[in-house]
Amino acid sequence: MPIATYIDTHCHLDGEEFAEDRDEVVQRAREAGCTQIFLPAIDAASCKTVLDVCAQYPCYCQPMLGLHPEEVKADWREQLSTIKELLTSAISHQPSPIAIGEIGLDYYWSREFEQEQLEAFEKQVKWAIELQLPLMIHCRKAQNELVAILKKYAKELPSGVFHCFTGNEQEARQLLEFDNFVLGIGGVLTFKKSHLPEVLPACVPLERIVLETDAPYMAPVPMRGKRNESAYISHVITRLAEAYGVTEEVICHQTTSNVERIFKII
Repeated sequence: MPIATYIDTHCHLDGEEFAEDRDEVVQRAREAGCTQIFLPAIDAASCKTVLDVCAQYPCYCQPMLGLHPEEVKADWREQLSTIKELLTSAISHQPSPIAIGEIGLDYYWSREFEQEQLEAFEKQVKWAIELQLPLMIHCRKAQNELVAILKKYAKELPSGVFHCFTGNEQEARQLLEFDNFVLGIGGVLTFKKSHLPEVLPACVPLERIVLETDAPYMAPVPMRGKRNESAYISHVITRLAEAYGVTEEVICHQTTSNVERIFKII
C-alpha cells in the first residue's frame, strides 16, 4: 500500500461498465492507495445495485442514495417515494447510506422537466436535513437556480459536496459560501483546456476539496478515452499538488481529513 492514501468520493462502481471485472477494479484501487469508495445512486433501480455492491465490499464501498436530475422524468414522484423507502429502511442496517445523492439540477441537454427537477431537488434537500445526512450535488447549467434553493435552507443544511466542479472563481466563491460544503475535484483538472489549476489555488483552500473520479466517466490525462476507475485518482493528486505547490502526501492527508469531516466517517 502506498504511503499516501486517499478516498474516492464519487464512483459509479455498480454500473454495467464494471460488471465483468469489479473485483479487479477494487483490487487496483486498494493497491493505488484508495482506502474507500463512495457510490452514488441515480434512480430507484440503482439504489438497489449500489446497496448490493456496497454489501459485497463492506467498510470499503459506501452507499449514497438519491434521484439524479437527468433521471427526473414523468414518474419522478414514484421514483422518490421508492428511494425514500429504501433510504429509511437502509439507515438501520449495513451498509448504511452515508449521504443523499446523486441529486441536483441539470439543464445542459434539456429543460423539459425543469420544474420537476426543482421540486425533486428541494424534496431531497429536505431529506438531508431530516436525516442529517450530507448531500452529493450534481449541477450543470443551473447554478443560480441551485443556489437559490440551498439558500432557503442555509441554516439547516448539514454538509455536502458540489460534485465535479469545473467552474470559474466567481462560481467557486458562490458555492463556498455554504460553510459545510466542499468541491469535488476529478479528472477535469488534468485536461489541457481546464482552468482549474489556476482557479482552485486562487480561491479554494485545500480544506474545501475532496477527490473523486465519477468513474466510469471523466478519466484523467493520460487515461482519457479509457474507462475511468478509482486507481486513476493518482493523476489528479499529482496535478493538484503541482497547482497548490505542496506534496502529494499533503493533498492526500488534507482531502481525506475533509472527507472525514463532511461525511463523519473515520
